Amino acid sequence: MRKLSSTNYFNQTFLEEKCALNELIHMLSKRWLTEVLFSIEEGNNRFSSIKEDLKLISDNVLADRLKLLEQYKLINRNDNFREVPARVEYSLTSIGEKLSEILDVLCKFSENEMEFPS
Repeated sequence: MRKLSSTNYFNQTFLEEKCALNELIHMLSKRWLTEVLFSIEEGNNRFSSIKEDLKLISDNVLADRLKLLEQYKLINRNDNFREVPARVEYSLTSIGEKLSEILDVLCKFSENEMEFPS
């Protein structure tokens, strides 16, 4: 939860109002978010299979990231309550697919073009 009276909050709000890209970068900077998105893209469409793919992620963080991706309409949450226990599956929306393509280009750029200090 952000402290609404902090300088960081005011700075981030200013940047987000200046350009929507700043809000996107802020969202994408959350640990594990892009990896969860990529895992779903790779066909891991259930909580347990995403968790197995991303072995070090905690259940709480995974649940939070799935909610965030759903909130931004990057993934769909599909509930099947006819099965016992209820089956929940996740899939990328068309917007999520577009973002994933852009992120893939950025990954390749960072791997091939950037030099990061050790």
